[in-house]
Amino acid sequence: MVQPVSDSELALMRIVWSAGGRARYAEIMEALARSGCTWQKNTVITLLSRLVEKGLLRVNKLGRRNEYAAVVSQLDYQTAQTQALMDKLYAGSARGLVAALIQKDLLTPEDYAELKRFWEEEKP
Repeated sequence: MVQPVSDSELALMRIVWSAGGRARYAEIMEALARSGCTWQKNTVITLLSRLVEKGLLRVNKLGRRNEYAAVVSQLDYQTAQTQALMDKLYAGSARGLVAALIQKDLLTPEDYAELKRFWEEEKP
């Protein structure tokens, strides 16, 4: 099972995923700075260590530098967390989740049309 992560950990995972699944520590810090994030070095190292402990990242030594590699893809993480949400709130029912999105106008007609096209194209 893919463990859930905090919002801060997810921000780091998104950086690694957007870098093709691998990013050196310096690249992660640069991406954080570009986004306006001012986390200190120790904070980032702690968050990366937690992601390694949770099994979402693997660390590789490149000389004296660390490269972090995603063990779990973004799609696999999203799928696992969506399934956990459905199980927790909708007793595993995708229909219940979609019905809630539609009833509360969280799914726009454009979203619905796009999903319908996706379903028709991807359907075996």
